[in-house]
Amino acid sequence: MQVSLDKREQPDGEASPARGEQRERDGKKTSPRAYARADLSAYTFKQRLIIRAADLAFYVLIHAIGRTVRFRVEGWEHWEAATSRDGQQPIYTFWHNRVFLATYFWRQRGIVVMTSQSFDGEYIARFIQRFGYGASRGSSSRGAVGALVEMVKLMRQGRAAAFTIDGPRGPRYAAKMGAVLLAKKTGAPVLPFSINAGRYYSAPSWDGFQVPYPFTRARVRLAPPIYVPSDADETALEAKRDELQRALDALND
Repeated sequence: MQVSLDKREQPDGEASPARGEQRERDGKKTSPRAYARADLSAYTFKQRLIIRAADLAFYVLIHAIGRTVRFRVEGWEHWEAATSRDGQQPIYTFWHNRVFLATYFWRQRGIVVMTSQSFDGEYIARFIQRFGYGASRGSSSRGAVGALVEMVKLMRQGRAAAFTIDGPRGPRYAAKMGAVLLAKKTGAPVLPFSINAGRYYSAPSWDGFQVPYPFTRARVRLAPPIYVPSDADETALEAKRDELQRALDALND
């Protein structure tokens, strides 16, 4: 199934990926920690200024470019399959260097993402909250266990979650275990996807972070959902991670 979208064509209804579904946002509990701005009193005055400036700058940049991009969606039926059970929301997984357009495309859905407990993580948390995301503060190197526990609680309240599955430091295009563990704990399906821009600038970073050019076209590709049994042992979890790796590799191709 393919859906073509641009800034002039925003169809309503169940298969409208450019808009957050109202049923995903209404009548659900929120977490003050995840959806509210954090206290900045622990930072210096200069750091607080930088955090607020970076927050606003990234929001303006992503919003300004994102609204010019024309999206073509392939595999929307996999999103429908992942959300077909009553109240179920998926665990979105994608590569770290596709954050720019992924942030814009899935905006205003209340999706919870993991951010680090750090200076950089704070301004990231702030600008994604402007797009309607929740920020569970932690990473693979700082506070990951606590952040994962918070994500489990929020998913049980009806929220979706998302992982940049090779972040925060790589290696690039190597899937980690976070989404698989969360799927085991919650019963939610893992939904792999990729957003491939036709024209973009690739930053000189570990992941080759992609900044799309204005008015480019982008292809959103979704793979079938992956389910993880609640009694999965270490071997089964590794197998599911390998399955996720193959799905994301195929989407990249």
